[in-house]
Amino acid sequence: MFYRDERLALFIDGSNLYAAAKALGFDIDYKLLRAEFMRRGKLLRAFYYTALLETDEYSPIRPLVDWLHYNGFAMVTKPAKEFTDAAGRRKVKGNMDIELAVDAMELAPHVDHIVLFSGDGDFRPLVESLQRSGVRVSVVSTIRSQPPMIADELRRQADNFIELEDLREVIGRPPREDNPRYQQREAEES
Repeated sequence: MFYRDERLALFIDGSNLYAAAKALGFDIDYKLLRAEFMRRGKLLRAFYYTALLETDEYSPIRPLVDWLHYNGFAMVTKPAKEFTDAAGRRKVKGNMDIELAVDAMELAPHVDHIVLFSGDGDFRPLVESLQRSGVRVSVVSTIRSQPPMIADELRRQADNFIELEDLREVIGRPPREDNPRYQQREAEES
């Protein structure tokens, strides 16, 4: 439930939201996402959190990060750590949970409602703390994927759970490889 006069802030766990949308078979159109929540209330801030692998000359997420930065999103990034696991596989680690939690707690006195785009159960204590400070918290993720992308304890703690699948028509677009414009461009380049 949203009220038109309430002050909103969006906190987007980039990798978590990407994984949830991918599990449901669509991509997020961030321009539409921002517009949707501007319609629902007085959107003060929209934060997007992601770790960036800085060892590569080109990171596939860099165009998205740049676009979001120039289109009204507050970008919070840090370098990802690259390592090799015991099986010899290359792994990348870049957890942004602490940064998101600190920013949410700092902004809490200035907002009425926080929308958290993540299913990570580690955020349950954050949601509880925000609620104790008088902030309503909605969580956006999915229970319709296999396995569900939201931790049950986070869903139960939230004031409101928004099923990502239900937002598909409002904020979604086909995945890039299924996008007709992308297929046309690929055909023209071949």
